Amino acid sequence: MFGFGRDKNDNLPAKGNQPVKLDSGPMGASALGFAEKLIAVGIDGKATFDSAEKVAAKALQEYPDPERAIKEIISDHRRLSAANGFVTGIGGFVTMAVALPANVAGFYLLSTRMVAAIARIRGYDLKDPGLRSAILLTLVGADASDIMSKAGVVATGRLAGLASQQLPPPALMVVNKAVGFRLIGQVGEKVVTRFGKAIPFAGGFVGAGIDVWMLHKVADNAKAQFPRR
Repeated sequence: MFGFGRDKNDNLPAKGNQPVKLDSGPMGASALGFAEKLIAVGIDGKATFDSAEKVAAKALQEYPDPERAIKEIISDHRRLSAANGFVTGIGGFVTMAVALPANVAGFYLLSTRMVAAIARIRGYDLKDPGLRSAILLTLVGADASDIMSKAGVVATGRLAGLASQQLPPPALMVVNKAVGFRLIGQVGEKVVTRFGKAIPFAGGFVGAGIDVWMLHKVADNAKAQFPRR
């Protein structure tokens, strides 16, 4: 699910896979808008939703050992992911054109901030555009290589290396849009369809247990993709 729990060979495009349709129509605009909001709000924060920089600084203040601080950040975000209503104070993030359940959009928002905070503690510059796209790619697990390939970007080792490639803004935009498509498509096909009928009033509610499990997978991927500098 969501690119996690796969074999290593799943990093390669499978036969018959549909290419990411990076159209410029309404769906393309929605996918890019979703990805850009995840990056902007998830990394830089908004209103009462603290930035990844602030989260990392607070964790390091309480736990000077970087790895202990990362462990605390992951624990905090797992608790938030299991809770209800934490996204209510961030304005229009969940009222965008993409018809995602609020808790699902919130899950990706929390995941983005958690990954960014881990990267910051490991010594990465959160203002770097390439690094910001790499953070977004971390959310899709083993699908990252496939997305980069279909977007025309060469995957070179860990996702942290994307920043060193100094890709031009148009190339990063294509990557971000492709991630947006993948996230929206997977939510629609795998989450809403599978759980929507079983739990009324939730509009495809994933469930706290699944959210926590998924966040743990994202955290493991983040620690692997952003080694200490």
